Amino acid sequence: MTLPQSQEPAGAVATAVAARGRAGLPRRLLRDPVAVTCLILLALISLAGLFAPLLTSQDPAHTSLTDSLAPISGTHPLGGDGVGRDVLARLLYGGRTSLLGALLAVAVAVAIGVPAGLVAGYYRKWFDAVSSWVSNLLMAVPAIIVLLVVMSAVGQNTYLAMAVFGLLMSPGVFRLIRASVISVREELYVDAARVSGLTDARIIRRHILPVVQAPTIIQAAQMLGLGIVIQSGLEFLGLGSATQASWGSMLNDAFGNIYTKPVLMVWPGVALAVTVAAFGLLGNALRDALDGGATGGRKKLRGTTTRKPATDKKAPPVTVEAGETDDALLVLEGLTVSYSTAQGEKTVVDGVSLTVHRGEVLGLVGESGSGKSQTAFAVLGLLPREAQVTTARLEFDGTELGRLGRAAMNRYRGHRIAYVPQEPMSNLDPSFRIGAQLVEPVRRHLGLSAAEAKAKTLGLLERVGISDPERVFRAYPHQISGGMAQRVLIAGAVSCEPDLLIADEPTTALDVTVQAEVLDLMRSLQRERNMGVILVTHDFGVVADICDRVTVMRTGAVVESAPVAELFAAPRHPYTRMLLSSTLEDAEPRSALSPSRTVSASAAGATDTAGVTNGAGITHTGRQEGPA
Repeated sequence: MTLPQSQEPAGAVATAVAARGRAGLPRRLLRDPVAVTCLILLALISLAGLFAPLLTSQDPAHTSLTDSLAPISGTHPLGGDGVGRDVLARLLYGGRTSLLGALLAVAVAVAIGVPAGLVAGYYRKWFDAVSSWVSNLLMAVPAIIVLLVVMSAVGQNTYLAMAVFGLLMSPGVFRLIRASVISVREELYVDAARVSGLTDARIIRRHILPVVQAPTIIQAAQMLGLGIVIQSGLEFLGLGSATQASWGSMLNDAFGNIYTKPVLMVWPGVALAVTVAAFGLLGNALRDALDGGATGGRKKLRGTTTRKPATDKKAPPVTVEAGETDDALLVLEGLTVSYSTAQGEKTVVDGVSLTVHRGEVLGLVGESGSGKSQTAFAVLGLLPREAQVTTARLEFDGTELGRLGRAAMNRYRGHRIAYVPQEPMSNLDPSFRIGAQLVEPVRRHLGLSAAEAKAKTLGLLERVGISDPERVFRAYPHQISGGMAQRVLIAGAVSCEPDLLIADEPTTALDVTVQAEVLDLMRSLQRERNMGVILVTHDFGVVADICDRVTVMRTGAVVESAPVAELFAAPRHPYTRMLLSSTLEDAEPRSALSPSRTVSASAAGATDTAGVTNGAGITHTGRQEGPA
């Protein structure tokens, strides 16, 4: 029997978010003629600046009054400027100055904005508030005014000015990275990495960074063009170094001689236009190429748990007897979870207590919204940061979990306490092969080598019923079915020999045949490994099939807890009796329609299309021939 669905009060599914794919990016980029043209132009400009000493023998800073405004000749292929300097030499060396200045600005912006955005987006709290305030302050300051003040204070140094400009551009990078991290940090595959016990640094490196790489690359390409424009503008205003050749200073000189030799405007103007346009178009091409490999996923708002000392709450309707906890694997007493809302504090779990023994399967049953998943995630320590959690006791195998810090809890998650989610495809990172995602927790928790971890993982994949484990090991998540993905997640959950397995509706997203196979698999793994299991479900059929004891929840509270056979035979609470009585098993089947009802219904709204339901709710399976 399946209980009615309703909206979860917290941890609801939010909007979809794209995780950019990296595989095949160079190939997709090289298929774009615009991107190829831009890459060739930028490569030629960069090589010309790099090998400028080999392309000209002229000194770009050497002045000669006799060569002032010299015409094109063998000595001066592009002529001379207003003070007799060789235009070609200044064009080549100026490209080096302009490109290095822009690269310096972008490097400073990325070096400041990316780490700050990663930390602020992933951890939030006070650092997010402070860094966002500083970012807004820097964005409100006029950049050109700051550059003028700096250069007047420390001298006309082009590279120093571009470093300061990079600092002023860093808020844009920070806000972009922060938004990208916030959009992906609550993805279910990030939750799965937390449950596996991976450290925050490894989660950021493996699962967050691949997603923010794409917007960072696109933003950097756009900022390079902007940096060249700003650097040239400063030089044009005469605020750069007088001893360095640059395209901006060439424009300054050409503007002074615009009436006597206007062709001097052409060379630096064309160089600037081509370079800036190439960077802009390359950024667009990168965006299109990365969009071509984008994959999506759904996310849930499940973070880490904020714990507070237990306070006096109303007594729960079901308590744990003292004798039940003597040899218990998990003891939970007086769990309360609440959230602050605009209408005040909302309590979603109220005084829940339960016990799980080693080798026992406990079914946690209730309607959607009854607090089942909130209770399970409270045990895992993966509730949202804004959740207010209090417990009188949360003890696992003699250890009080409520007193553990993040690092200590990571040693339990994935190793001794494992988790199987209800949405298998969303809990696998689409950017990585399945084998890489399974091997990493094994190596971390069990200390195995890469070869040993791979061999163990392949054995587990075979054990969970995957006929070709090598192929699945090398596959990406989108290349396997939902049922196979659930088997992969079960293999990952038991890979580190856990003592407690928490399965959050592991068969909800699967069809009936695959559901039965997955339940059989979980039952056999539980028996051979003697694991304790908490099975979160709203299906009493699943409870009867696999569970030893069952705890029924309603609106955040436990209303009844008993062995499965006893609860099915003699349910005590009216809510439990109502749930059991609503099952369709042993109910009278719907009677067949009488001929008169069939004819009248057909006349009322029948269609002549096979298998289409008419206005009266009658489904026709064939075309009616002739008049009624």
